[in-house]
Amino acid sequence: MSDHIFLIGPMGAGKSTVGKQLARALSRPFFDIDHEIVKSTGADIQWIFDMEGEDGFRLREAKALDNLIQSERSAVIATGGGVVLQSSNRTAMSKAGRVVYLCATKDQLYERTKRDKKRPLLQVDDRRAVIDSLFEQRDPLYRSVADLVFASGSVQIQRVVNEITDQLSAL
Repeated sequence: MSDHIFLIGPMGAGKSTVGKQLARALSRPFFDIDHEIVKSTGADIQWIFDMEGEDGFRLREAKALDNLIQSERSAVIATGGGVVLQSSNRTAMSKAGRVVYLCATKDQLYERTKRDKKRPLLQVDDRRAVIDSLFEQRDPLYRSVADLVFASGSVQIQRVVNEITDQLSAL
């Protein structure tokens, strides 16, 4: 397994949490694209959304993804939930490694994010409607690029990590 492992999925699916443990289990570095954007800009995600809009953020996200693909070897990379919106990002991930879709039900996503104050797309009155809409739009894109699909909703994290590790080694 010399390629990158990309974790994709909606907000609240567990990409960062699973990613850190998966990287540890595989003795690889771990990167979270949102954290890389914050580190490179010195600004938080909400500020970027406020100043540059979602389009500006998506450009930064694509650049961060490309930088990680080019500069790091054999890393586990947690992506942002919207990284799949650009076909060039989907293509880049497919070429650079294995793509693992961590999925959860809409209800699980709502429960996990209902108190979150840091996700710009969820700072609205009707979070459930936003989660439903994002799920309907993005789930087919996640599935189209995924090499593996894992339900991360109600399973212990270590079990998800073990299953991903087992299935990756079988590919």
